[in-house]
Order: sequence, then C-alpha cells, then structure tokens
Amino acid sequence: MARFDEAFEEWIASNITQEQNPRRREILGNGLGHGTVEFLRYVWFPSVRNFNHLYPEWEVRDANNGYRYLDLAYMPGSDVKGGIEIQGYGSHARDLDVRRFKDLCWRHSLLALDDWIFMPIAYLSITDEPKRCQQLILAFIGKFIAMDVPEHLNCYEAETLRFARRLFRPFTPLELASHLRVSDNQARLVLHNLVEHQLLIVANGKQRYRTYTLRTP
Repeated sequence: MARFDEAFEEWIASNITQEQNPRRREILGNGLGHGTVEFLRYVWFPSVRNFNHLYPEWEVRDANNGYRYLDLAYMPGSDVKGGIEIQGYGSHARDLDVRRFKDLCWRHSLLALDDWIFMPIAYLSITDEPKRCQQLILAFIGKFIAMDVPEHLNCYEAETLRFARRLFRPFTPLELASHLRVSDNQARLVLHNLVEHQLLIVANGKQRYRTYTLRTP
C-alpha cells in the first residue's frame, strides 16, 4: 500500500495548503477518522486510483446556520456534489439515542434538499465486503461523470463499460441490447470482448442466461 500512502499524504497536504477556512484547515491538520482512512485505502483508491475531486471534512451549513462536516465530498463539477459518510456501528446504530437519531435524519434530509447525492457507507461493509463497496463507489461516481475508458475500445464497448459503472448490480445481455439499441447477438459479442479484455466478469448463470458486472481490482 506504499502507493496509497504516498498519494494520500500528497492529497491531504494539498487540501490543507489550499484551504482558506481556518476551521476546516485545523480539522484536516488533526487527521481523518480511522473509518474514513480505511474506506479510502480499501475501497476508494483501489477502484478509482486517484483522489481527484474528492475533499475530506467538507464544511456545510445546517438549518441553524451552524457548521457540519461531511467525511468526504465528491464534486467533479460546479453544479454536482456527492457526500460520503462512514457510519461506525457503535456511534450510528447500537448507541444511537432518540435525539441523535432525529438529528441524523435531519442532516440527511437537509443535504438532500441542498441537492447533495448522499452515500452512507457502513464501516462493517468496508471490512467485510470491500469488493462490493468498490462496485458501489464506481456506480456512485457514474452518477456524476462518464469515466475514462481504455482508448482501444470501440464505441459500443466504451458505452457498455460506462453503463456497467452506473449500475450497481449485474446486468443481462438483453438489458445491454436495449441500452445500446443493438441486437441480442451484438450485445453478447460486446460483452464477450470486454470479458476477454478483463474489464467485465461473468457474475452468474450459464450460456444464454449469464449476467455480467464490473471487474474490480
């Protein structure tokens, strides 16, 4: 994980250097929470391979004109914004009292009204099912941008890869055929080529009843 450690340190240093807000700069200087770092190490970085457009401890205003901080904000453009928060079992479930539960619901509601696409990630999912979390994050990013695809892919293969990144579940050749507006046989040929390129994998099924999904690192 040496590559992650180096990229992570550079990313944090860059955020601190560029931040003009003393509140957020101080928070960043104190370091990120354990759950956030584990998410970045085992989910975000292996699937995305960079920290572009990702901002830790992002400050937002609440209904009482106070300040709150998102674990991570993803903002690839001026008019789109996504929030990711790591939910620890102890603090967000087992030990959650009524007041804190209502506050958490208000928080999520206000973010939604402010046009945030909000993504809560359970810490236990990071530790128990990181591959599934990686697919979730690729689908999350796919809501915002058409991610880069290898240059050697043709237009149908490139769009299939983008389609798979936006979809957090396996899909069938018939679904792809409908999306691409091509025949079932042509969709199967596209899928076969992407499996050969090791960009997709067969999720389950045999022969004509197979489903496909993204191959994660």
